[in-house]
Amino acid sequence: MNVVRTQSTHRRRAAVLLTALAMALGLLTASPPSDAYAADNGRWSVFPTARKGADHRAYFRMQADPGRTLRDKVTVSNLAKEPVTFLLYAADAYNTPRDGGFAVRERSEKQRSVGAWARLARSEVTVPAGGRATVPFTLALPRTAPPGDHPGAIIALDKRVARAKGTGVGVRQAVGARVYLQVKGERAPGLSVRDVRFDYKVPPLPGLGKDATVTYTLVNSGNVMLEPRVDLKAKGLFGRTSFDSAGNKLPAELMPGQRVRITQKWAGPPPLDWGSVELTASDKAGELVASGSTGYRTVNWSVLVALVLVVVFLVVGVVVRRRRARTTARG
Repeated sequence: MNVVRTQSTHRRRAAVLLTALAMALGLLTASPPSDAYAADNGRWSVFPTARKGADHRAYFRMQADPGRTLRDKVTVSNLAKEPVTFLLYAADAYNTPRDGGFAVRERSEKQRSVGAWARLARSEVTVPAGGRATVPFTLALPRTAPPGDHPGAIIALDKRVARAKGTGVGVRQAVGARVYLQVKGERAPGLSVRDVRFDYKVPPLPGLGKDATVTYTLVNSGNVMLEPRVDLKAKGLFGRTSFDSAGNKLPAELMPGQRVRITQKWAGPPPLDWGSVELTASDKAGELVASGSTGYRTVNWSVLVALVLVVVFLVVGVVVRRRRARTTARG
């Protein structure tokens, strides 16, 4: 995660975007062979501490009843050649609105689940060059903790402020180990498709148009993590299939209460067509299904009407000439 501190209000808005984007990348970055299960940025990594006699863990996967307290440990590995001081904290996760990536809340944002319930034994740690530090933490679930899935992360934020090249903007980077917490209780999955739109700039003449797009919103209205897939089909004149895109898997994980706006490219739509776009979304098991639709057209009605008028004019002209020819022949 890159946390940006600026001197002006104008740049502060851009800082929030950079933070979310960098955090998502940091949590998905591949790790070196020595820490094969760690999230890292090439300079330090964060991962669940190995347990005796147990396999290495890629993430924290935890489960408990409301009111219970869980205990675990996180390890920070310094891959740099100099000591680094890190700020440690927990944060809630969310889906980035545009691509559905895994991102986490900033330290200053309000936390509601993992970020609010987790307590680390140390909030700051200095790790020597090439060394590691292990920090215990607890997750104290309140009795009112809502059942379902609660994703989050344990974050190690570099205390130093770097400067982005050519901008003079202060940058602070972070890496996090994901936490997948499941609070026991009724599990109520929910999925819906909303606001399906077809966007296409109809050309003045057939054959001159560019690519079209179909945009829609996937909403996780339940309390369970989903791995949705989407089948999109466009049916034109006489029920003919003009476009078929099956099995799209975006986002990979749709978190409870989150929504993601997705744009699907439709390359080279037919020049003279109109009909409907039908979209079906389902979960990995296929037990949860949601659908949506919208109309589409790729024909310029004004041009089509003009062509019809020209044809009518030509037909009328031919009929008039034939009648005049007959009248002249009779005379």
